Amino acid sequence: MNDIILINIAGDDRPGVTSTITSILADHQVNILDIGQAVIHDNLTLGLLVEVPAGAEAASILKDILFRTHEMGMQVRFLPVSPESYNQWVSGQGKQRHIVTLLARKITARHIAGVTDIVSRYSLNIDRIDRLSGRVPLEGVAQQSKASVELSVRGNLPDATDFRRELLHLASEMDIDIAYQEDNMFRRTRRLVAFDMDSTLIEAEVIDELAIAAGVGEQVVEITERAMRGEIDFTESFKARVALLKGLDESVLEGIAQSLRITEGAENLVSTLKQLGYKTAILSGGFTYFGQYLQRKLGIDYVHANELVIRNGQVTGEVEGIVVDGKRKAELLREIAQREGLDMEQVIAVGDGANDLPMLSIAGLGIAFRAKPIVRENAKQSISTLGLDGILYLLGISDRLTGK
Repeated sequence: MNDIILINIAGDDRPGVTSTITSILADHQVNILDIGQAVIHDNLTLGLLVEVPAGAEAASILKDILFRTHEMGMQVRFLPVSPESYNQWVSGQGKQRHIVTLLARKITARHIAGVTDIVSRYSLNIDRIDRLSGRVPLEGVAQQSKASVELSVRGNLPDATDFRRELLHLASEMDIDIAYQEDNMFRRTRRLVAFDMDSTLIEAEVIDELAIAAGVGEQVVEITERAMRGEIDFTESFKARVALLKGLDESVLEGIAQSLRITEGAENLVSTLKQLGYKTAILSGGFTYFGQYLQRKLGIDYVHANELVIRNGQVTGEVEGIVVDGKRKAELLREIAQREGLDMEQVIAVGDGANDLPMLSIAGLGIAFRAKPIVRENAKQSISTLGLDGILYLLGISDRLTGK
């Protein structure tokens, strides 16, 4: 019968460790059943689960490994594995796999302890923990620093609702973001990201800026509040607000566009997505004029918003075509996905308002970004502590891959 042995090697990282050990195993026709390696602060940990063929001298193989690791100043440990234990390990590969991602300005032991306690109480096993964010300097946490850790978790969750609810409660309590996703093929094949514009890609509500410039800021706020109370719907309130902009000089639009503040992380996110072959879109209840400005600035592929009518250099107080409300955003998202030949599971939608919920709900990954409470509660994922490029961590993209 073949012997199964777990080999654990630890010590200072240096070139050639894995090559040296696997060369010894190769000389003896040893099969490698599993292998894993990690380096933390120049300290290497290498694990190999090996099958020694019947007739091979296991003692001789282990002696060779012990001698070579001693030469390299490393520690080695050998652990025999019974066939029963191995078969039980193999049977675990059919269990569900999940991804839990922590996002914060700084991640502490308290954060990790809280998450892993929940994972343990649901009888889930942690297979791997990876730091996705860059290395942390000792000088302190910068205002726009980023920290993210991803846990790959295995185990069956008959109903993930309670598990997700506990993670969200912990995130709220600790003022961090915690995302939970099934680890399936769609997570690695997403190809389209659609953004709301106002208060998502930019740190402003453009219609409010226009209203202030037109001297009707208070009236617009009043209409907005009526809409939020449910006294009028979005389309009616939107047309009423636009009507108040009548007579505004076209030059004001250019000035506001030039002064728009791009949301933290937006430029890094979009440029990285473009490098990875993603398509991007703006689906906004705002105005095409500003969406196209961002399209040119960021390199967005699609823009769908409301066309503000301008005649003789002045705003008429009207919009052309169908008003882009929540329902229309969802329709447009489906249309773009179809045009790109994508399943909706391959689509990501990002927004902050209630009118974004329809598109967030149909996307494979719907993300509430610095959103209102009702949106955070109903979206699949939520980011409040980091900038927009925190989305890259939800895709499993580390700073090491992007060079950031």
